[in-house]
Amino acid sequence: MDYGKYKYQRNKKVSKGHVHHTKTKEIRLRPKTGVHDIDFKVKQAIQFLKHKDKVQISVVFRGREIAHVQEGHRVMASVVEGLMEYGKVETSPAQQGRRIVCTVSPK
Repeated sequence: MDYGKYKYQRNKKVSKGHVHHTKTKEIRLRPKTGVHDIDFKVKQAIQFLKHKDKVQISVVFRGREIAHVQEGHRVMASVVEGLMEYGKVETSPAQQGRRIVCTVSPK
């Protein structure tokens, strides 16, 4: 039997019962990220959620930005608010060193 033909037939059988495996996608932001850029990242995250992927949102602090943690929480809150229609918060925003991390899973 032709191995190429065998491989092709096997792939066709696998693709019929296609099951989407959930992946975790990450969106990284900074505390000084502008409103338009945040909106763009939210749109990307919505596409991930529609595709049944989890989204991990990270607000990363560099250098002296860590002194303004409230700005990071503000950015995180605006992103989470934009994603509430398409997903639910799996892990609430928590600070881990120089980052604030939150995970949103699809509805």
